[in-house]
Amino acid sequence: METHVVDHPLVAHKLTTLRDVRTDSPTFRRLTDELVTLLAYEATRDVWVSEVTVDSPLAPAPGVQLTRPTPLVVPILRAGLGMLDGMTRLLPTAEVGFLGMARDETTLQPATYADRLPQDLSGRQCYVLDPMLATGGTLAAALQLLVDRGAEHVTAICLLAAPEGIEAVRDRLSAALGEKHGASLRIVTAALDDRLNEQGFIVPGLGDAGDRLYGLV
Repeated sequence: METHVVDHPLVAHKLTTLRDVRTDSPTFRRLTDELVTLLAYEATRDVWVSEVTVDSPLAPAPGVQLTRPTPLVVPILRAGLGMLDGMTRLLPTAEVGFLGMARDETTLQPATYADRLPQDLSGRQCYVLDPMLATGGTLAAALQLLVDRGAEHVTAICLLAAPEGIEAVRDRLSAALGEKHGASLRIVTAALDDRLNEQGFIVPGLGDAGDRLYGLV
């Protein structure tokens, strides 16, 4: 499993404003959208393409186009929805599936309440959107589901990650990836923060991403 922390001044600038407790929800949503597009640019460096030739106004020109089936983008509800527009802006032809998972704040274990994904993901590239990789339970369960359904190349895009979450995902998925020859998993994030606190929140983090995107409900 590979972890890629995007090192770019614009990424750091937008993330700093997202962390700021004074940033209101409309601004938080806009900056999340912009930041995800920057992260998606890095995350799709190895998107699958095939060579084609097109006719320019002057002469035939070699190029590439996305292979089929097109990539599948999977936001984890509800906070992952705040990342969807930023991702599909870069990949407008991608298909979108939805996965609803909630973390029990007492046990910190994930539970699936919505699944709008193909049953067979063989030969698919998948991009999972989850703002916060904290304990890693929710993301690990989502990635496990995709791998179990045959996904061969899975990239998770997170605004922030904690070391404990990275290790939890690696520990849970290492065996599954080892059994699937050629399968790969990568995490792309804007920053790897210090630690988790006793409540399972990333420190320094940016708070609860869902609440800051949509308000308390």
